[in-house]
Amino acid sequence: MKNYTRKVEEGLNLRYEEMEDAANQMFSDEADIEEIAAFLIALSKKGETATEVGALASVMTSHAVGLDVPEARYLDNCGTGGDGSNSFNISTTSAFVLAGAGVKVAKHGNRKITSAAGSQDALDALGIHCNFTPDDMGRMLREEGIAFLFAPIVHPKMKKIGEARRKIGKPTIFNLVGPLTNPITLQTQFTGINRPDFIMEYASVMRMLGRDRAIVVSGAGGMDEASLAGQNSFVLMDKGDLIPFSLTAEDVGLAYAPHSAIRGGSPEENAAMIHSVLQGERGPRFDTVVFNAGLGLFANGVADSIQEGIERATDSILSGNALQKLEAVVEFSEKIGQEAMAR
Repeated sequence: MKNYTRKVEEGLNLRYEEMEDAANQMFSDEADIEEIAAFLIALSKKGETATEVGALASVMTSHAVGLDVPEARYLDNCGTGGDGSNSFNISTTSAFVLAGAGVKVAKHGNRKITSAAGSQDALDALGIHCNFTPDDMGRMLREEGIAFLFAPIVHPKMKKIGEARRKIGKPTIFNLVGPLTNPITLQTQFTGINRPDFIMEYASVMRMLGRDRAIVVSGAGGMDEASLAGQNSFVLMDKGDLIPFSLTAEDVGLAYAPHSAIRGGSPEENAAMIHSVLQGERGPRFDTVVFNAGLGLFANGVADSIQEGIERATDSILSGNALQKLEAVVEFSEKIGQEAMAR
């Protein structure tokens, strides 16, 4: 590990095989937290390459716990986080909207690392616990068409790496890699990163990992979501082709709003915001969610255009389907908790 850290500190990129070796060392029981942290900091300072991200994603996925689910056109809409925007949990809210529109959603998530409230913190406040076994997660996906895959459960070998990340307290390559390591085989994906200079490379990693169709966004102001606050940069990866494009909210019939209009707070405050959106309360939070869910529907292929995706996302909320998905998952969570207590 130290040799790779020195090489990276000299500004040299690691070859695929070198990054694989470094990654396997990080996942070993003998790994040292200080050495992991030094390596991650060095990578961040140098700037990660698509090859390094792809190699780490492949190794991390190989160490994940598998889930027993039938083959389907699953979508993950987990973003990289680390954008510093302190927005409410947009992708978590969007996941219920996507499921309400008929998409099978397998969403990665974690507690806060570099944000005020991570996806799992908000889910806890909604009444959706994280004490699911991998079997429970697979069952949730089969029964409800949506599952939240709590990263520490599906990636049990990440404990030391997680300690190193918390020690660093800033985004690392694992923010980039996290959305790429879903233990379920994904055909489609919609994800955001806070690096507009890296979206083409990130889409190429998705191609490397075998996605059929995916959209990567870097939002206005560096958000890892599509934003109402200006121009958003995208790459559509469709059957191997990489197609860059850009959009503003106004381009798809939504109103401009500043980042401050979607600022989040504590897990409880964010849970209240999620409820308000899914209950149909109009405003910047609603528009941000349907924008991102609409892009997810287009990425999944359910919608033939982004505009159609936004319309379907809006209908998912106003019909009550998205809120029903939330309520069904809360009920499932309670049932699993009761079953665990009865054993």
